[in-house]
Amino acid sequence: MVSTRHHPREFPSPEKAAKEVTKSSPAPTTNGNARKWVHTPSAALTIWLVISLPLVAWDAGYVLLRPHSMPGGRLHSPIWTPYALYGTVDYIYGWPAYNARNGFTAAQTVMNIVETLGYLYYLYIVFRHGATVTSGRGAQKRLKKGFVWMLAGEKVVAGKTGATALLVAYTACVMTLSKTLLYWLNEFFSGFDNIGHNDAATLIFLWIIPNGLWIVFPAYSIYTLGAEILDSLDQATARGKPGRPKSS
Repeated sequence: MVSTRHHPREFPSPEKAAKEVTKSSPAPTTNGNARKWVHTPSAALTIWLVISLPLVAWDAGYVLLRPHSMPGGRLHSPIWTPYALYGTVDYIYGWPAYNARNGFTAAQTVMNIVETLGYLYYLYIVFRHGATVTSGRGAQKRLKKGFVWMLAGEKVVAGKTGATALLVAYTACVMTLSKTLLYWLNEFFSGFDNIGHNDAATLIFLWIIPNGLWIVFPAYSIYTLGAEILDSLDQATARGKPGRPKSS
């Protein structure tokens, strides 16, 4: 889960930020001596990105290299062989849309690339500037930075760097959710022109469930990242309120 740390301020280093969190109690405080703000990356978001980004890159390669990546093309096998089936399930990826010069497929792929760059930047910031948190009794063993650390390590990114990473991740998730909903709405308002020929089982297992993942996980990440942003703004507002005037 993403948790909220306080008003953005720079730490001299990520390690000092982690030590500050270690010394603090687990619950955030709101008084003037509250610990400085850090972003705590969500394990769910990190795992989702590690799984989804290679799939998005694979998909983008297929779309942007058409018709060579399509069935019969010189690049189709073995990398994009599964699209021979998927192109018959969703015509937007098959020959009907390509022959009709439907530009939606390539347009949404370009947006996929923009989102992917944002996600890669986020992962880079977490890896480059993240610091491991170990606190109290029963604290986890300090993990060396690497793949397992990215997925399972309890870590923070301090100050403005962490705030920037949070904002980039939130923006990319909004883009992903919006584009995926547009993809679904395009089918609805076209009378399911590209997928309406499928039987129920094919539609559920080869279209609804796979594409639905790009709604569920971005929506969850928007909720958690958005909550962190709102809580940070709330803390900043609380700190900015003037104190009561002293009585004479």
